Amino acid sequence: MSKLDHPLSQFSTATLSDGLDRLGRPGSLLGLSPLGAGAGLFGRAFTVRYVNAGTPAGTVGDYLDEVEPGRVVVLDNAGRTDCTVWGDILTAMAHHRGVGGTVIDGVCRDVARAVDLSYPIYSRGRFMRTGKDRVEVSDTGRPVSVGGVQVAPGQLVSADADGVVVIPVDVEDDLVDICTRINEREQAILADVLAGKSLAGARAEHGYHLLQRRGQS
Repeated sequence: MSKLDHPLSQFSTATLSDGLDRLGRPGSLLGLSPLGAGAGLFGRAFTVRYVNAGTPAGTVGDYLDEVEPGRVVVLDNAGRTDCTVWGDILTAMAHHRGVGGTVIDGVCRDVARAVDLSYPIYSRGRFMRTGKDRVEVSDTGRPVSVGGVQVAPGQLVSADADGVVVIPVDVEDDLVDICTRINEREQAILADVLAGKSLAGARAEHGYHLLQRRGQS
């Protein structure tokens, strides 16, 4: 598993989410959590969309052959929790090829392999029933919907213990500056309260309650 070297990779998802709030842009994926602690990810999205299987049913896809090292596989399975679209073979291959991780609007299985390899997977949970003959790949490399947010191919995806955030390409540079300021102010508040200053006083001095508000300096 490899992470993309980018200025935004230094920030937590909490800081990135606050920064996106300040820009008035969505990016926090609702309902997705990591399989285990400590396996974060940061990279650009490779998108895959699933639909209900037709007659005859299509396949769950061999797209992983096309995924470059460092990319994050983003799977739109419409939030389904009754069948999986990621399992043991995909985890082992992705880890071997240096894929950055996997984000699923749905569930995964064979989680023991992912935990053992510390391969980062973020999903709505785990369930063992296969997606074969229940869903099929509709398309790859096109915008998908995950956790209530549109994710386009090539968008930055960041995930840690708090969840997953995606970052629109057109705000990457602005977000670096905003997150740097947010981080600096939060660190200043922390230093002040640990030095004995009141929480209310430290927050007021550094503008804590307005850090994420749109239009603030």
